[in-house]
Amino acid sequence: MNAVELDKVFNPQEFEDRIYKYWMDNDLFSPKESDDPEKNKNPFTIVIPPPNVTGVLHMGHGLNNTLQDILIRYYRMTGRPTLWLPGTDHAGIATQNIVEKKLRAKGISRRDLGREKFVAETWKVKDEHHSIITKQLQKIGASCDWKRERFTLDEGLSDAVRNVFVTLYEKKLIYKGKYLVNWCTSCGTALSDDEVEHSEEPGGLYHIYYPLADGSGKIEIATTRPETMFGDTAIAVHPEDDRYTDLIGKEVFLPLTTRKFKIIADSYVDREFGSGALKITPGHDPNDWEIGNRHDLERINILNEDGTLNENVPEKYRTMKCNQARKLVVADLTEQGFLIDRQDHNHQVGHCYRCNTVIEPYMSEQWFVSMKGMAEKAMDAWKKDEVRFYPKKWENTYKHWLNGIRDWCISRQLWWGHRIPVWYCSDCGEMMVSKTDVTECTKCGSTSLKQDEDVLDTWFSSWLWPFSTLGWPEDTADFKKYFPTSTLVTGYDILFFWVARMIMASEEFLGQVPFRDIYLTGLVR
Repeated sequence: MNAVELDKVFNPQEFEDRIYKYWMDNDLFSPKESDDPEKNKNPFTIVIPPPNVTGVLHMGHGLNNTLQDILIRYYRMTGRPTLWLPGTDHAGIATQNIVEKKLRAKGISRRDLGREKFVAETWKVKDEHHSIITKQLQKIGASCDWKRERFTLDEGLSDAVRNVFVTLYEKKLIYKGKYLVNWCTSCGTALSDDEVEHSEEPGGLYHIYYPLADGSGKIEIATTRPETMFGDTAIAVHPEDDRYTDLIGKEVFLPLTTRKFKIIADSYVDREFGSGALKITPGHDPNDWEIGNRHDLERINILNEDGTLNENVPEKYRTMKCNQARKLVVADLTEQGFLIDRQDHNHQVGHCYRCNTVIEPYMSEQWFVSMKGMAEKAMDAWKKDEVRFYPKKWENTYKHWLNGIRDWCISRQLWWGHRIPVWYCSDCGEMMVSKTDVTECTKCGSTSLKQDEDVLDTWFSSWLWPFSTLGWPEDTADFKKYFPTSTLVTGYDILFFWVARMIMASEEFLGQVPFRDIYLTGLVR
C-alpha cells in the first residue's frame, strides 16, 4: 500500500474551499427525497433571515446562521427532505443612506442624479455587498440551497408585494390619509412606530404664561418644547380640576403672536403634571392629535420636511432648526415676561433607528395598513399553540405588542424599494391601484398618468418572506411541498419588525402560520 504524506502544516483555506466545492458540485444542499414515504410528507424547512445588503456579515450573523446550519444538517441526516433557503433584503432606508453618503462625499445629491440613475447606483452597492455576503456564508460552511436563493426586489417577490398591496386595498385594509407620523428630517421620510428608538435625555421643563384674551388674568402651562407653541390651537385642563373650572371656554392669546384660541376640558390631562394645564399642538404631538380629533381642533404644521420652521411661525423664527428656534423663543418669552421658570427635566426622545436623528411628529399624507384584525389572528395562533417561542419569555413581549398595535405607516419618501403600485390621472384625478403597470386611465382614457412617488417600507416585502420565496402567489411545487416552514431562528430585536408581521401576513393570506417553532437568539454587540 502506498503511503500518504500529509502536509506538515494544516491549511484550512485550501481544505475548506475544496470540501465546500465538493458539496456544491454534488448538489448536496438541495432537498433529497427519502425512501420512506412518511418522511417525504414531512420536510424540514428554514428560510434564512435575509441579511441587509447594506454591508457585510458580522458575528451576530455568524451565531444565527451557525444555529440554523446545525438544525439543517441534523434533519438532513435523519432522511427528511431538508431545505435551507437563502436570500438577502434590499433594506430600503439603510441602503439608500449608504448611497446618499457616497454621493455627498462627491458633492452631489440624489436629486442631482435623478431617480433612475440613483437607483442604478444603488443596485451597484447591492451587487457588491451581496457578493461579499454570499462568500461569507459559504466560508463558514452554510449548507444553503443556493439554487433557490432570493432577493426582496427580485421579480417574483415584487409580484407578491404588488399582489398583497392591491388585495389589502381591495379589502379596505390599506388606506391613504393625512395623519401625524414619525418623521426623520435627515432621511426625509416617514417611519413606523417600531422604527423609532427612544432614550431618556436631559432637557428642560418651561413654565409659560398665556394671557386671557379678556384681560382678566393668565394661565400657566408647562412644556418641554416651547418652540412648538406656534402650532398650539387650544389649552386643555381636566374637567374635574377646580382650579380651572371657571376658565373653560375662555380664550387666551398665544404669546409672541396675536392669535387666540380656547381653553377646553379633556380627561386626558394629568392634573399632577406641571400646572395641570396642557398646551395642545395637534400637528406635532400624537396625544394632542387625539385630543384635537375629540374637540375638532385646527391642525397647524409649523415644520418643513427638513426640520426647519416654516411660514406658519412668526417671520424671525422661520428656517431655523428646532433647537436653534427654542433658544430664541425662550429668550423672547423671557424678555416679554411670559416665561415663569425653567426646570431641569429628563424625558424620552425618539430617534431614527438608522441614522439616530431626533424624530419629529409631523403631519403628512401617507399610506397605512389597518393592523387590528390581523393582530387578532396572530394572537389567536399563539393562544392555540400554533406557534411556540424559545425562550418562552418572549411570549409576553409578543402579546404586549399585539395588544397595543397601531396602524402601520407603510409609505416611505425614498427611491430604493418597491414603488407603490398606484397611478394618478393628470387629467381627471382618478386614482388607480393595480397589480400591473397602468398605461391608460380607467375613467377618462387619458395616458397622462403618474405613479405614486413613494416606495413601501422594507418590512412590507420582508413580512411575506416565508411564502413569497417559495413562489407564492403562484401555486408552485416548492410552495406546496415546503410551506409552512418548520423553524425560524432570528434575533429578538426584530420580533416586532418581522416575526409578528410574518405571522399576521401568513394568517391573512394563507390562513395558517408560516412556521411552528421560533427560536430567538441573543445579540452579539
